[in-house]
Amino acid sequence: MIKEKITIVNDAGLHARPAAALVKVASKYESDFYIHLYGYKVNGKSILGVMTLAAEKGAELELELDGPDEEEAFEAISELINDGFGEVYEDGDE
Repeated sequence: MIKEKITIVNDAGLHARPAAALVKVASKYESDFYIHLYGYKVNGKSILGVMTLAAEKGAELELELDGPDEEEAFEAISELINDGFGEVYEDGDE
């Protein structure tokens, strides 16, 4: 089992498009995937669960993965989050 903390870096937070991208990546893997935030635990493969977190920029998520491909899944998921879901804006540029 992997349990690691990661911070949301994109300006808009975990809104619909990043949540969908996260679920899409997570669903490629067999391992169970949960996200802990603000005392809640949601299934990271559920778009509704992920969106209910309403995680804003700077929110610290705890990712929990358990299964045969947990390391590969964690790497792909953390890369997506650390890359700001492809929508990090600097100096007001888009």
